[in-house]
Amino acid sequence: MDLDWVRDFLALAEHRTFSRAAEARNVTQPAFSRRIRALEEWVGTPLFLRSARGAGLTAAGARFRPGAEELLRGLDRARGEARAAGARADASLAIAATHALSFTFFPSWIRQHAPFETLGALNLISDSMAACEAILLAGEVQLLLCHHRADLPTRLDDGRCESIRVGADSLVPLCAPISGGAPLWPLSRPVRYLAYGEASGLGRILAASGVAAGHEPAFTSHLAATLMTMAQGGDGVAWLPATLAEAAIARGLLVRAGSQELDVPVEIRLFRARGSRGGAAEALWQRLHAPGPDRPDQPFATRA
Repeated sequence: MDLDWVRDFLALAEHRTFSRAAEARNVTQPAFSRRIRALEEWVGTPLFLRSARGAGLTAAGARFRPGAEELLRGLDRARGEARAAGARADASLAIAATHALSFTFFPSWIRQHAPFETLGALNLISDSMAACEAILLAGEVQLLLCHHRADLPTRLDDGRCESIRVGADSLVPLCAPISGGAPLWPLSRPVRYLAYGEASGLGRILAASGVAAGHEPAFTSHLAATLMTMAQGGDGVAWLPATLAEAAIARGLLVRAGSQELDVPVEIRLFRARGSRGGAAEALWQRLHAPGPDRPDQPFATRA
């Protein structure tokens, strides 16, 4: 059944002549008459009594009319609700971010580039790099914020995604200090190494760099924040993102365990699936592509 048949039916029930109803529906009278007959054939019984004075509803037509009116009202209501839901979805923003960036980098970064008053609902999902990759590729989020190195391809670098650099960071070997500020675990001798788990993107980057080669892990976690707590507690050395450890370094809770030659520079990148367009995510993407001095793209400083 064609919904236009239902609209034709209601027009004829209202205007009571084929000529006026066809004019109201903006179709020729022969085409209008054919559609009314097609509807009656679909229902299986005549809906109108034809006469020289016009067309009146049969008992079946009178019974059919309330249902036809409710059908169209329901469809209009459903269409309006769907459009409203689509508008809300376009205004909302779902971002996945690795744990390390969720704690310190993300809040100030999103505040700078997408003020909350310009957004609908903002949903941040914080997880390991492996989990974040999976939910971006599954379409469960629009964007992914993560650490990245161009010389270490990930699942996101196979052509399915595009990215933009939004900042810079550095993995710095850090440990708790002893009295006087010297490192408790200097890398000039064997140390307790606090390592990242396999699901960690930082772990992949650190392993590829080779700077921690030769140090056997004494503790493993995919959470940089956990490694930072362990390092502050004197449990060993961890290569921590400067964006995450900056406050602890400034307060003297963490100090360098080795020289700057052991730092691992990394980019902070925002990824999205190719072909992803529209809504708040697109507006943020275009803002980040716009020229200007407001993108945070310099590494955080660390004290020697």
